[in-house]
Amino acid sequence: MSLNSYRKKIDEIDAKVIKLLNERAEMSQAIGARKLKTNTGIYAPAREKQVFDNIKKLNQGPMSQEAFEAIYREIMSSSLALEKSLKIAYLGPEDSYTHLASIKKFGSQIDYQPCDSILDVFKCVENDECEYGVVPIENSTEGVVTHTIDMLVDSELKICAQILMKISHNLISKTTLRQIKKIYSNSQVFGQCRHWLHKNMPGVDLVPIESTSKAAQKASKEKNTAAISSSMAAKTYGLKVLKSNIQDIAHNATRFLVIAKQDVPATGSDRTTILFSIKDKVGALHGMLTPFYKNKINLTKIESRPSKKRAWDYYFFVDFNGHRSDKNVKLALSQLENMCKYLKVVGSYPSLD
Repeated sequence: MSLNSYRKKIDEIDAKVIKLLNERAEMSQAIGARKLKTNTGIYAPAREKQVFDNIKKLNQGPMSQEAFEAIYREIMSSSLALEKSLKIAYLGPEDSYTHLASIKKFGSQIDYQPCDSILDVFKCVENDECEYGVVPIENSTEGVVTHTIDMLVDSELKICAQILMKISHNLISKTTLRQIKKIYSNSQVFGQCRHWLHKNMPGVDLVPIESTSKAAQKASKEKNTAAISSSMAAKTYGLKVLKSNIQDIAHNATRFLVIAKQDVPATGSDRTTILFSIKDKVGALHGMLTPFYKNKINLTKIESRPSKKRAWDYYFFVDFNGHRSDKNVKLALSQLENMCKYLKVVGSYPSLD
């Protein structure tokens, strides 16, 4: 076939693809109308996982799975926008890592609301200003984001999904490396770049700030100042990337949570997060974990936080495999509830592959 023949064939395929995508969009609109009548959440993590699993089974190449996931992320983003005008709250400003994680999950066709703090993200969702919120929960280098954990104690919002994103930190500035006297970034980010900063920027003032994109904003306005932030933030605020990938550990990644008012159904591959407080006696924590062992539930994480109500009183956050509706999980939670002072299921949501 000639070059023009190949191109003509591509044009014919494109016509079919566009027709099919619009038919798919019409189905999404119909689904959205049904969800609004039944007051069902527009975003359905279980269905999202099913779509991506189906794509993986159907894809025979030569296009990669990553390419298809990127394409379908935008297709589903457009579908969500057609079903209802959605707004997602995130820890901002624009081009923060939380913003980039939000786009990774929801695509570019959704409205996003930047918030100044994790508290504000929770408030936006609680007050129905946004349907969903995205907040950081833990980093593979520095551990948990304690403010997010503390918010989950008092809030009635549920975890409905999670996002895992590789994080690449960059030193960005308008000035040269030698002229930098102050660096802005999030305190967790400083921890993730601790060794690089000690070796390469000794004596430079490190100033913690709420988010990496706010750090970039500051660096764009102040002399002899830099920020540790994303390369996207560098473009947005007119800064140069002086050094890239300055994180101490190459496989640095952050997990983010999607929070909402509603629970989500089981997918068959789920994680559940609970929090509980225990009676102050010898062996109490060991006893609390026994129901999980007896019901063959795999714990994936346990974290303690002060209750802030009285000295040496703690909440325990536990992640485990399974959904709150699973028979063995129901049984374990029932047994646990009879043993502890307080128990709360924070959410059951799809596991990360």
